[in-house]
Amino acid sequence: MTETSSDRGHTFRQEIERVVNEVAQGLRTLDAGTAWFSGLAPARRQEVLQEVSSYAMQAHITPADGRAGVAKSGVKPTANPSVMICMDPPRCGFASLPADEHVNAFCVLVSVFTVADTRRRKTYCKGTCGHAWHNLTAETEHP
Repeated sequence: MTETSSDRGHTFRQEIERVVNEVAQGLRTLDAGTAWFSGLAPARRQEVLQEVSSYAMQAHITPADGRAGVAKSGVKPTANPSVMICMDPPRCGFASLPADEHVNAFCVLVSVFTVADTRRRKTYCKGTCGHAWHNLTAETEHP
């Protein structure tokens, strides 16, 4: 039996979710996540940027989260992805940035998501969380 295009898309979205949440929870380094992202085809990178942007928005990022995430990302605060994420409200459209900005956009988005999601895990989800992606174990640890 062959895997359909829809199945491959679902599997890839699960991979994105896993990698991004492993970075957010310290089970994978940002450098390792960036290496994974850098190894993807350009169209896949755009998919990842759309997904991670959605994750960040769902985590209800604040301007303070944006600034803290940019500082954590190592990307210059004046770079397009940094400016976009720190606006109030944050701008989307990271996948539409030029391809040479995709790695910076990934670093910024994942770092901002890490800040916002950590805040939410410590407050909103504290002790009552049933989100599978908030309950990763060290068994999935990556470099």
